[in-house]
Amino acid sequence: MADPGRRRVLVVEPWYGGSHRAWADAIADHSRHEVHLVTHEPRFWRWRLRGAAVTLAEGVAAAVAAHGPPDVVLVGDLVDVAALRGLAAEALAGAPVVLYLHENQITEAVGPGTRGDQGAAWTTWTSLVAADAVVANSAFHRRVLLDALPGFLAGAPDRPHDRWLPAVAARCSVLPVPVPLEGLLDVRRPPPDGGPPLVLFNQRRDHDKRPEALTRVLVALARAGVPFRLALTGRTVRTDLRELEADLAALGDRVVHVGPLDRPGYEALLLRADVVVATAAHEFFGVAPVEAMAAGCVPLLPDRLAYPELVPAPLHGAVLYRGHLHDRLRAVLEDLPGARAAVAPLRASMARFAAPTVVPAYDELLGAVAAGRDARR
Repeated sequence: MADPGRRRVLVVEPWYGGSHRAWADAIADHSRHEVHLVTHEPRFWRWRLRGAAVTLAEGVAAAVAAHGPPDVVLVGDLVDVAALRGLAAEALAGAPVVLYLHENQITEAVGPGTRGDQGAAWTTWTSLVAADAVVANSAFHRRVLLDALPGFLAGAPDRPHDRWLPAVAARCSVLPVPVPLEGLLDVRRPPPDGGPPLVLFNQRRDHDKRPEALTRVLVALARAGVPFRLALTGRTVRTDLRELEADLAALGDRVVHVGPLDRPGYEALLLRADVVVATAAHEFFGVAPVEAMAAGCVPLLPDRLAYPELVPAPLHGAVLYRGHLHDRLRAVLEDLPGARAAVAPLRASMARFAAPTVVPAYDELLGAVAAGRDARR
Protein backbone atom coordinates (compact mmCIF):
# COMPACT_ATOMS: atom_id res chain seq x y z
CA MET A 1 0.00 0.00 0.00
CA ALA A 2 1.20 3.54 -0.73
CA ASP A 3 0.60 4.68 2.88
CA PRO A 4 2.93 2.61 5.12
CA GLY A 5 0.58 3.23 8.08
CA ARG A 6 -2.43 1.90 6.22
CA ARG A 7 -3.14 -1.75 6.87
CA ARG A 8 -5.34 -4.37 5.26
CA VAL A 9 -7.91 -5.41 7.86
CA LEU A 10 -10.28 -8.36 7.67
CA VAL A 11 -13.38 -7.98 9.87
CA VAL A 12 -15.04 -11.34 10.55
CA GLU A 13 -18.55 -11.14 12.04
CA PRO A 14 -20.74 -14.27 12.07
CA TRP A 15 -23.71 -12.37 13.57
CA TYR A 16 -24.10 -9.64 10.96
CA GLY A 17 -27.20 -7.95 12.33
CA GLY A 18 -28.29 -5.33 14.86
CA SER A 19 -25.51 -3.69 16.85
CA HIS A 20 -22.97 -6.24 15.58
CA ARG A 21 -23.66 -5.18 12.00
CA ALA A 22 -23.53 -1.50 12.94
CA TRP A 23 -20.13 -2.13 14.59
CA ALA A 24 -18.68 -3.88 11.55
CA ASP A 25 -20.10 -1.36 9.09
CA ALA A 26 -18.89 1.61 11.13
CA ILE A 27 -15.34 0.28 11.08
CA ALA A 28 -15.53 -0.41 7.34
CA ASP A 29 -16.99 3.03 6.63
CA HIS A 30 -14.76 5.17 8.86
CA SER A 31 -11.42 3.37 9.16
CA ARG A 32 -8.33 4.81 7.49
CA HIS A 33 -7.27 1.21 6.85
CA GLU A 34 -8.40 -0.96 3.94
CA VAL A 35 -11.23 -3.01 5.46
CA HIS A 36 -12.98 -6.08 4.06
CA LEU A 37 -15.86 -7.93 5.73
CA VAL A 38 -16.54 -11.64 6.04
CA THR A 39 -20.01 -12.19 7.52
CA HIS A 40 -22.84 -14.64 8.18
CA GLU A 41 -26.53 -14.01 8.79
CA PRO A 42 -27.66 -13.23 12.38
CA ARG A 43 -29.30 -16.59 13.12
CA PHE A 44 -28.68 -19.57 15.46
CA TRP A 45 -26.05 -18.01 17.72
CA ARG A 46 -24.98 -21.30 19.30
CA TRP A 47 -24.40 -22.79 15.86
CA ARG A 48 -22.49 -19.67 14.83
CA LEU A 49 -20.18 -20.01 17.83
CA ARG A 50 -19.60 -23.73 17.41
CA GLY A 51 -19.80 -24.27 13.66
CA ALA A 52 -19.21 -21.01 11.83
CA ALA A 53 -15.42 -21.27 11.87
CA VAL A 54 -15.62 -23.82 9.05
CA THR A 55 -17.68 -21.61 6.74
CA LEU A 56 -16.00 -18.40 7.87
CA ALA A 57 -12.64 -19.93 6.94
CA GLU A 58 -14.04 -20.45 3.46
CA GLY A 59 -15.07 -16.79 3.37
CA VAL A 60 -11.67 -15.70 4.65
CA ALA A 61 -9.96 -17.65 1.87
CA ALA A 62 -12.21 -16.00 -0.73
CA ALA A 63 -11.53 -12.53 0.70
CA VAL A 64 -7.79 -13.14 0.69
CA ALA A 65 -7.92 -14.39 -2.90
CA ALA A 66 -9.81 -11.24 -3.91
CA HIS A 67 -7.95 -8.60 -1.90
CA GLY A 68 -4.68 -10.08 -0.66
CA PRO A 69 -3.60 -11.32 2.77
CA PRO A 70 -4.61 -9.24 5.77
CA ASP A 71 -2.19 -7.49 8.09
CA VAL A 72 -4.58 -7.99 11.00
CA VAL A 73 -7.94 -9.69 11.58
CA LEU A 74 -10.72 -8.28 13.79
CA VAL A 75 -13.36 -10.82 14.84
CA GLY A 76 -16.63 -10.68 16.78
CA ASP A 77 -17.17 -12.70 19.93
CA LEU A 78 -19.15 -15.48 18.22
CA VAL A 79 -16.02 -16.52 16.33
CA ASP A 80 -14.16 -19.58 17.60
CA VAL A 81 -10.74 -17.95 17.21
CA ALA A 82 -8.67 -21.09 17.69
CA ALA A 83 -10.71 -23.01 15.11
CA LEU A 84 -10.67 -20.15 12.60
CA ARG A 85 -6.90 -19.73 12.90
CA GLY A 86 -6.42 -23.43 12.28
CA LEU A 87 -8.91 -23.78 9.44
CA ALA A 88 -7.79 -20.60 7.66
CA ALA A 89 -4.09 -20.87 8.51
CA GLU A 90 -2.89 -20.81 4.92
CA ALA A 91 -5.02 -17.80 3.94
CA LEU A 92 -4.26 -15.84 7.11
CA ALA A 93 -0.52 -16.53 6.82
CA GLY A 94 0.09 -15.75 10.47
CA ALA A 95 -1.93 -12.50 10.60
CA PRO A 96 -2.65 -11.50 14.22
CA VAL A 97 -6.23 -11.70 15.47
CA VAL A 98 -8.06 -9.15 17.64
CA LEU A 99 -11.16 -10.48 19.43
CA TYR A 100 -13.93 -7.93 20.11
CA LEU A 101 -16.33 -8.82 22.93
CA HIS A 102 -19.86 -7.52 22.41
CA GLU A 103 -20.85 -10.31 24.80
CA ASN A 104 -19.16 -13.33 26.34
CA GLN A 105 -20.46 -16.75 27.26
CA ILE A 106 -18.33 -17.19 30.39
CA THR A 107 -20.25 -14.89 32.72
CA GLU A 108 -23.46 -16.70 31.73
CA ALA A 109 -21.95 -19.99 32.89
CA VAL A 110 -20.69 -18.97 36.34
CA GLY A 111 -22.59 -19.10 39.62
CA PRO A 112 -25.41 -21.13 41.15
CA GLY A 113 -28.61 -21.44 39.16
CA THR A 114 -27.18 -19.98 35.95
CA ARG A 115 -28.50 -21.11 32.58
CA GLY A 116 -25.15 -20.79 30.85
CA ASP A 117 -23.92 -23.08 28.11
CA GLN A 118 -20.67 -24.58 29.41
CA GLY A 119 -19.56 -25.68 25.96
CA ALA A 120 -20.03 -22.19 24.57
CA ALA A 121 -18.22 -20.74 27.58
CA TRP A 122 -15.18 -22.94 27.03
CA THR A 123 -15.14 -21.86 23.37
CA THR A 124 -15.03 -18.25 24.54
CA TRP A 125 -12.13 -19.11 26.86
CA THR A 126 -10.07 -20.76 24.12
CA SER A 127 -10.77 -17.73 21.92
CA LEU A 128 -9.41 -15.45 24.65
CA VAL A 129 -6.26 -17.56 24.81
CA ALA A 130 -5.87 -17.82 21.02
CA ALA A 131 -6.36 -14.11 20.25
CA ASP A 132 -3.41 -11.71 20.08
CA ALA A 133 -5.50 -8.92 21.61
CA VAL A 134 -8.91 -8.81 23.29
CA VAL A 135 -11.16 -5.75 23.40
CA ALA A 136 -14.25 -5.41 25.60
CA ASN A 137 -16.99 -2.93 24.73
CA SER A 138 -16.99 -1.36 28.22
CA ALA A 139 -14.88 -1.25 31.34
CA PHE A 140 -17.79 -2.91 33.15
CA HIS A 141 -17.68 -5.83 30.71
CA ARG A 142 -13.93 -6.24 31.08
CA ARG A 143 -14.16 -6.18 34.88
CA VAL A 144 -17.03 -8.68 35.05
CA LEU A 145 -15.30 -11.06 32.66
CA LEU A 146 -11.93 -10.99 34.43
CA ASP A 147 -13.61 -11.37 37.81
CA ALA A 148 -15.53 -14.43 36.57
CA LEU A 149 -12.61 -16.24 34.94
CA PRO A 150 -10.94 -17.72 38.06
CA GLY A 151 -14.17 -19.31 39.23
CA PHE A 152 -14.95 -20.56 35.75
CA LEU A 153 -11.54 -22.11 35.25
CA ALA A 154 -11.80 -23.81 38.64
CA GLY A 155 -14.34 -26.13 36.99
CA ALA A 156 -11.65 -27.86 34.94
CA PRO A 157 -11.23 -31.49 36.10
CA ASP A 158 -7.43 -31.55 35.58
CA ARG A 159 -4.56 -29.76 33.82
CA PRO A 160 -5.83 -26.33 34.96
CA HIS A 161 -5.57 -23.27 32.74
CA ASP A 162 -4.98 -20.70 35.48
CA ARG A 163 -1.48 -19.86 34.29
CA TRP A 164 -2.92 -18.34 31.10
CA LEU A 165 -5.04 -15.85 33.08
CA PRO A 166 -2.41 -13.08 33.52
CA ALA A 167 -1.62 -13.05 29.80
CA VAL A 168 -5.31 -12.88 28.86
CA ALA A 169 -5.90 -10.04 31.32
CA ALA A 170 -2.88 -8.14 30.00
CA ARG A 171 -4.18 -8.41 26.43
CA CYS A 172 -7.67 -7.15 27.32
CA SER A 173 -8.45 -3.46 26.67
CA VAL A 174 -11.64 -1.43 26.23
CA LEU A 175 -13.11 0.35 23.20
CA PRO A 176 -16.76 1.42 22.97
CA VAL A 177 -19.02 0.45 20.11
CA PRO A 178 -18.85 3.05 17.31
CA VAL A 179 -22.52 4.07 17.10
CA PRO A 180 -24.06 5.41 13.86
CA LEU A 181 -25.33 8.76 15.11
CA GLU A 182 -25.17 10.78 11.89
CA GLY A 183 -28.97 11.04 11.63
CA LEU A 184 -29.43 12.00 15.29
CA LEU A 185 -26.73 14.35 16.59
CA ASP A 186 -27.18 18.00 15.65
CA VAL A 187 -30.52 17.20 14.00
CA ARG A 188 -33.33 19.56 14.91
CA ARG A 189 -36.06 17.81 16.86
CA PRO A 190 -39.58 18.35 15.50
CA PRO A 191 -41.82 20.67 17.50
CA PRO A 192 -44.02 19.01 20.16
CA ASP A 193 -47.23 17.56 18.70
CA GLY A 194 -49.31 18.63 21.69
CA GLY A 195 -49.88 15.09 22.92
CA PRO A 196 -48.80 13.53 26.23
CA PRO A 197 -45.10 12.76 26.73
CA LEU A 198 -43.89 9.87 24.58
CA VAL A 199 -42.01 7.20 26.57
CA LEU A 200 -39.69 5.01 24.55
CA PHE A 201 -38.38 1.48 25.19
CA ASN A 202 -35.93 0.86 22.33
CA GLN A 203 -34.10 -2.28 23.40
CA ARG A 204 -34.90 -5.90 22.57
CA ARG A 205 -38.15 -7.13 24.07
CA ASP A 206 -36.44 -10.12 25.65
CA HIS A 207 -35.89 -11.44 29.17
CA ASP A 208 -32.52 -9.77 29.76
CA LYS A 209 -33.85 -6.30 28.87
CA ARG A 210 -36.94 -6.72 31.13
CA PRO A 211 -39.55 -4.63 29.28
CA GLU A 212 -42.15 -5.82 31.82
CA ALA A 213 -40.34 -3.85 34.53
CA LEU A 214 -41.25 -0.69 32.62
CA THR A 215 -44.76 -1.66 31.57
CA ARG A 216 -45.66 -2.61 35.16
CA VAL A 217 -44.69 0.89 36.27
CA LEU A 218 -46.57 2.46 33.37
CA VAL A 219 -49.74 0.53 34.20
CA ALA A 220 -49.56 1.90 37.76
CA LEU A 221 -48.96 5.43 36.46
CA ALA A 222 -51.89 5.13 34.06
CA ARG A 223 -54.14 4.08 36.92
CA ALA A 224 -52.94 7.16 38.82
CA GLY A 225 -53.99 9.35 35.89
CA VAL A 226 -50.49 10.36 34.72
CA PRO A 227 -50.62 11.19 31.00
CA PHE A 228 -48.12 9.53 28.63
CA ARG A 229 -47.82 7.52 25.43
CA LEU A 230 -45.60 4.48 24.91
CA ALA A 231 -43.57 3.18 21.97
CA LEU A 232 -41.58 -0.06 21.99
CA THR A 233 -39.10 -0.81 19.23
CA GLY A 234 -36.59 -3.58 18.74
CA ARG A 235 -36.95 -7.20 17.81
CA THR A 236 -37.88 -10.06 20.09
CA VAL A 237 -37.01 -13.75 20.04
CA ARG A 238 -39.10 -14.60 23.06
CA THR A 239 -41.94 -17.05 22.82
CA ASP A 240 -43.61 -16.18 26.15
CA LEU A 241 -44.70 -12.54 26.19
CA ARG A 242 -47.87 -12.99 28.20
CA GLU A 243 -47.02 -10.57 31.00
CA LEU A 244 -45.86 -7.89 28.57
CA GLU A 245 -48.89 -8.40 26.33
CA ALA A 246 -51.24 -8.14 29.30
CA ASP A 247 -49.65 -4.84 30.34
CA LEU A 248 -49.86 -3.46 26.81
CA ALA A 249 -53.52 -4.45 26.63
CA ALA A 250 -54.14 -2.65 29.91
CA LEU A 251 -52.44 0.47 28.54
CA GLY A 252 -54.75 0.45 25.52
CA ASP A 253 -54.45 3.38 23.14
CA ARG A 254 -51.58 4.86 25.15
CA VAL A 255 -49.44 2.37 23.20
CA VAL A 256 -48.67 4.04 19.87
CA HIS A 257 -46.10 1.63 18.45
CA VAL A 258 -44.77 -1.90 19.01
CA GLY A 259 -42.11 -3.57 16.86
CA PRO A 260 -38.95 -2.89 14.88
CA LEU A 261 -38.65 -0.10 12.32
CA ASP A 262 -36.37 0.57 9.38
CA ARG A 263 -33.55 3.00 10.12
CA PRO A 264 -35.28 6.19 8.86
CA GLY A 265 -38.46 5.34 10.76
CA TYR A 266 -36.49 4.47 13.90
CA GLU A 267 -34.54 7.72 13.82
CA ALA A 268 -37.75 9.70 13.28
CA LEU A 269 -39.29 8.03 16.33
CA LEU A 270 -36.18 8.74 18.45
CA LEU A 271 -36.38 12.42 17.54
CA ARG A 272 -40.08 12.53 18.54
CA ALA A 273 -39.73 10.60 21.80
CA ASP A 274 -39.51 12.54 25.07
CA VAL A 275 -38.23 9.96 27.57
CA VAL A 276 -36.22 6.76 27.12
CA VAL A 277 -36.19 4.16 29.88
CA ALA A 278 -33.90 1.15 30.34
CA THR A 279 -34.70 -1.63 32.80
CA ALA A 280 -32.18 -4.27 31.71
CA ALA A 281 -30.77 -6.99 33.91
CA HIS A 282 -27.89 -7.46 31.46
CA GLU A 283 -26.07 -4.76 29.50
CA PHE A 284 -22.40 -4.63 28.52
CA PHE A 285 -22.66 -1.39 26.53
CA GLY A 286 -26.01 0.11 25.53
CA VAL A 287 -26.26 1.17 21.87
CA ALA A 288 -30.01 1.84 22.11
CA PRO A 289 -29.78 4.30 25.06
CA VAL A 290 -26.88 6.10 23.36
CA GLU A 291 -28.98 6.54 20.21
CA ALA A 292 -31.93 7.86 22.21
CA MET A 293 -29.78 10.30 24.20
CA ALA A 294 -28.14 11.50 20.98
CA ALA A 295 -31.64 12.23 19.67
CA GLY A 296 -32.40 14.39 22.73
CA CYS A 297 -34.53 12.02 24.82
CA VAL A 298 -34.53 12.43 28.59
CA PRO A 299 -33.07 9.15 29.88
CA LEU A 300 -33.75 7.10 32.97
CA LEU A 301 -31.11 4.35 33.21
CA PRO A 302 -30.28 1.89 36.02
CA ASP A 303 -27.36 2.86 38.23
CA ARG A 304 -25.54 -0.39 37.48
CA LEU A 305 -24.13 -2.52 34.66
CA ALA A 306 -22.48 -0.44 31.92
CA TYR A 307 -24.96 2.44 32.11
CA PRO A 308 -22.90 4.76 34.35
CA GLU A 309 -20.14 4.73 31.69
CA LEU A 310 -22.54 6.22 29.13
CA VAL A 311 -23.30 9.34 31.16
CA PRO A 312 -20.89 12.08 32.27
CA ALA A 313 -20.42 11.91 36.04
CA PRO A 314 -22.02 15.33 36.78
CA LEU A 315 -25.27 14.06 35.22
CA HIS A 316 -25.45 10.74 37.07
CA GLY A 317 -27.93 12.10 39.62
CA ALA A 318 -30.31 13.32 36.90
CA VAL A 319 -30.12 10.20 34.73
CA LEU A 320 -29.40 7.12 36.84
CA TYR A 321 -31.90 5.48 39.17
CA ARG A 322 -31.52 2.81 41.84
CA GLY A 323 -34.92 1.26 42.47
CA HIS A 324 -38.04 3.43 42.68
CA LEU A 325 -38.42 3.80 38.90
CA HIS A 326 -42.10 4.57 39.49
CA ASP A 327 -41.36 7.77 41.41
CA ARG A 328 -38.53 8.89 39.12
CA LEU A 329 -40.53 8.36 35.95
CA ARG A 330 -43.59 10.08 37.39
CA ALA A 331 -41.49 13.10 38.32
CA VAL A 332 -40.06 13.30 34.81
CA LEU A 333 -43.46 12.95 33.13
CA GLU A 334 -45.04 15.58 35.35
CA ASP A 335 -42.22 18.10 34.79
CA LEU A 336 -40.76 17.31 31.39
CA PRO A 337 -39.33 20.85 30.87
CA GLY A 338 -37.49 20.59 34.19
CA ALA A 339 -36.19 17.13 33.33
CA ARG A 340 -34.95 18.39 29.95
CA ALA A 341 -33.13 21.27 31.59
CA ALA A 342 -31.46 18.93 34.08
CA VAL A 343 -29.88 16.86 31.28
CA ALA A 344 -29.30 19.67 28.77
CA PRO A 345 -25.59 18.87 28.14
CA LEU A 346 -26.24 15.17 27.64
CA ARG A 347 -27.15 15.13 23.95
CA ALA A 348 -23.91 16.74 22.80
CA SER A 349 -21.88 14.44 25.06
CA MET A 350 -23.01 11.40 23.03
CA ALA A 351 -20.74 12.57 20.21
CA ARG A 352 -17.92 10.70 21.98
CA PHE A 353 -19.60 7.44 20.89
CA ALA A 354 -20.15 8.50 17.27
CA ALA A 355 -18.40 6.30 14.73
CA PRO A 356 -16.12 9.02 13.30
CA THR A 357 -14.91 9.76 16.84
CA VAL A 358 -14.43 6.16 18.00
CA VAL A 359 -13.08 4.37 14.92
CA PRO A 360 -9.68 6.17 14.96
CA ALA A 361 -9.00 4.41 18.28
CA TYR A 362 -9.70 1.09 16.55
CA ASP A 363 -7.32 2.14 13.79
CA GLU A 364 -4.57 2.80 16.32
CA LEU A 365 -5.09 -0.56 18.01
CA LEU A 366 -5.21 -2.51 14.75
CA GLY A 367 -2.13 -0.71 13.48
CA ALA A 368 -0.23 -1.43 16.69
CA VAL A 369 -1.15 -5.13 16.63
CA ALA A 370 -0.10 -5.39 12.99
CA ALA A 371 3.18 -3.54 13.75
CA GLY A 372 3.88 -5.96 16.59
CA ARG A 373 3.59 -8.83 14.15
CA ASP A 374 5.93 -7.04 11.72
CA ALA A 375 8.51 -6.54 14.48
CA ARG A 376 8.51 -10.27 15.23
CA ARG A 377 9.18 -11.26 11.63
